[in-house]
Amino acid sequence: MIIFGTKGYLYQLAILTLVCGQCGNPSAHTLRKRVTKFTLFFVPLFPFSTKYQTQCTFCGAEQKVTKEQAEQLQGSAVGGPTNTPPQQQSYRP
Repeated sequence: MIIFGTKGYLYQLAILTLVCGQCGNPSAHTLRKRVTKFTLFFVPLFPFSTKYQTQCTFCGAEQKVTKEQAEQLQGSAVGGPTNTPPQQQSYRP
């Protein structure tokens, strides 16, 4: 008896501020990677499907993106202004 199947994994890669194509609001979007792996005896062996998508946190609309687009969005989020923490300034009268 051989037991095989698939298992899905969902990774959140980044949170970006984009204008939604569905609702038109500039809001946060999550960039996600969905990987489906082949399993044998409940042990994940190798991935056979990888998909990328963004989801609007305002209206919930999802949009599929290519691997190249996902890498470009993730690269812009790392060093861009959307992911930098606000700097505190001290005010002394």
